[in-house]
Amino acid sequence: MLVSVVIPVHNRPAEVLRAVRSVLGQKNLPTGHCLEIIVVDDGSTDATPEALRTVRNPRVQLIRHETNLGVSAARNRGLAAAQGEMLALLDSDDWWLPEKTAVHLRCHQAGGWRISQTDEIWIRHGRRVNPKDKHGKPEGWFLEQALKLCLISPSCVLFDREFWDEIGPFDPLLPACEDYDLWLRTLVRHPVGLCPQKLVCKTGGHPDQLSRKIIGLDLYRLQAMDKLLRNAKMTPRQREMTLRELRAKAAIYIQGSLKHDRSDEAQRVKEWLRPWLTEMNAETPRPDVEGITRT
Repeated sequence: MLVSVVIPVHNRPAEVLRAVRSVLGQKNLPTGHCLEIIVVDDGSTDATPEALRTVRNPRVQLIRHETNLGVSAARNRGLAAAQGEMLALLDSDDWWLPEKTAVHLRCHQAGGWRISQTDEIWIRHGRRVNPKDKHGKPEGWFLEQALKLCLISPSCVLFDREFWDEIGPFDPLLPACEDYDLWLRTLVRHPVGLCPQKLVCKTGGHPDQLSRKIIGLDLYRLQAMDKLLRNAKMTPRQREMTLRELRAKAAIYIQGSLKHDRSDEAQRVKEWLRPWLTEMNAETPRPDVEGITRT
């Protein structure tokens, strides 16, 4: 079985080499399994292209965007080129521990999951830190928690091709929170498995992270929930949870806009979300019990 690993990168020469080497260094793969690595250089303007040209391994495929199209477009391009039956993602500033693939595959297959993730080690400013309890990774159907906070890490996931054909792609129109958007679409249809071992090193705190560069991330979470309500087939309970969280995040965003003298933006968001805010205020039916089992 071939496992395809997609690594998008923009202007991170040293980090992406570390990520690639961590995949090439995977140990103890189950018999009959192998890896391919697809690195998508998303319009880098520094030494990244030169660094990637030093990687000479037949398992590594390099794809280049001449302009920076964003992480969603880069991931989508890599996944479109992937040949594997199983698919995995790795951000260029993260890396895998040597047993990640072997342990994760065994856990994933034993659980019969369509998508699963491992736990991770957090590194901030070069030091290991402990996540707060609210960042703990659940297992199963956890849409309600995922609406509040992104609880699936791209660098930790493993999924099959049929899952990707059903749920993908990442939305290239979202400059941030594109993973939050995809995981919401996932959790209305599928449970997510958890391999509890910490097998991924996830870095943070550096200035080029999207979460540090983009102000007002809740705006993109609101867009994701708006899309979900418009397009996804949900149970009444799932819809109620989504409406409730949209209302809470909208209130915070609107209040923040008013606080910073952006009344036009506050009014725009009010008008845009008015159908959902009105629906939430209306009398809602008693939610059903999901009672969903694994598929």
